[in-house]
Amino acid sequence: MRLDILAALSGAMIALQARANGELSHRLNNGLEAALVSFGSGLIIISVIAAFNPSIKTGISNLRSSVSRGEIARWKLLAGALGGTFVAIQTQIVPLIGVAIYSVASIAGQTAVSLVVDRIGLTGGGKKAITPRRISAAILTVVAVLVSVLDRIDAKNLSMIAVVAGCIAGAVVGVQRALNGEINEYSHQSFTTSLLNFITGTSLLVILILIGVLTHRIHLVALPYGPWWIYTGGVIGVIYIAFTSTIVQHLGVLTFTLFSVGGQLVGSLIIDLVSPTHGVHVSSYLVTGIVMTYAGVIAGGVSSSRVRKPAKHK
Repeated sequence: MRLDILAALSGAMIALQARANGELSHRLNNGLEAALVSFGSGLIIISVIAAFNPSIKTGISNLRSSVSRGEIARWKLLAGALGGTFVAIQTQIVPLIGVAIYSVASIAGQTAVSLVVDRIGLTGGGKKAITPRRISAAILTVVAVLVSVLDRIDAKNLSMIAVVAGCIAGAVVGVQRALNGEINEYSHQSFTTSLLNFITGTSLLVILILIGVLTHRIHLVALPYGPWWIYTGGVIGVIYIAFTSTIVQHLGVLTFTLFSVGGQLVGSLIIDLVSPTHGVHVSSYLVTGIVMTYAGVIAGGVSSSRVRKPAKHK
């Protein structure tokens, strides 16, 4: 199968994960518990993989050496906590606004925060200039969010707070990816970075749930018997990691991102058409917003590639 198709499928996996986690949250009526089930199951799977994969252990050793030499700050190793936060937000809001609007909002958040991340050099690759084209691309994706919900602003089943939370979730995962990029530079093993992410993310969710239980704000309930697909969030996360760690090396970050985002947006639209959450419908405004979002990602991606070209000739 062609790598660009696999990249698009990996994007569709993000939409599928959002739908599964959102449905689990809806049935449990507890977003944090749903997030823990998703992250925890992913941790179990990747821990089993790590037990039989010597390269992951080598990556852990590389990270320990880098931390001891002061090459990477210890706090950056907590990037997975941002992933836990992302999934916690995801499980709360997807049942309210659907997968498609959530995808548009989260991508807008990622695009906007990428300007800040690149400007301060959070990825470890040095600071990058913020060009007018990238600013325009970020503005376009934010406007796309507003267009997507234009026909539902006054609807009772739409919480604008949830839409804003979707943007925040995207911003959170954007920072997480930047930190993971720097961690990868020292671990030299993407699955090591992923294992660290699942450990710290699951730990954060456990702490939040314990606090909620002790303060009587959260009441744990028995997991529902089905349908089976609501428990696939963690599995999809691990498969996504396997896809990205392999495909990115061959396609490059820019090409992978463009195909992946395309797959996520199209996949989320199909999900909301075929298996929508309660009260969610697909309108021409939403379709227009999806097109605008992808246009913004393409514009921002092309701009980024052009910024980096001169540096190659120095």
